[in-house]
Amino acid sequence: QVQVVESGGGLVQPGGSRRLSCTASGSSYSINTMGWYRQAPGKERELVAAITSIGSRTYADSVKGRFTISRDDAKNTVYLQMNSLQAEDTAIYSCNANIRLSRRSNEWTYWGQGTQVTVSS
Repeated sequence: QVQVVESGGGLVQPGGSRRLSCTASGSSYSINTMGWYRQAPGKERELVAAITSIGSRTYADSVKGRFTISRDDAKNTVYLQMNSLQAEDTAIYSCNANIRLSRRSNEWTYWGQGTQVTVSS
């Protein structure tokens, strides 16, 4: 059984930094793209950043230059380093991982429960 769990959320002052972590646990054959999404109150969920198994990165325009996504495949973990945080970054941040359970299985997308990031003074 695969589980995806995020951590690192909390209250941050404007201009501050925060690092989110997301770990996929359980038996798997391979983990392909991992991504971070966010959903603010009254808004739709949006992609923040994603990283493929070979390290290709994608960022939302609103976070380019401020956020950095990285991964540690030995730990099945993806990180989101968030700098210069603004009130507009306040949201629930969720992680997903695209996982193949065996060599012959399909790839499935697993989601974490999310972690709240609040940017406020």
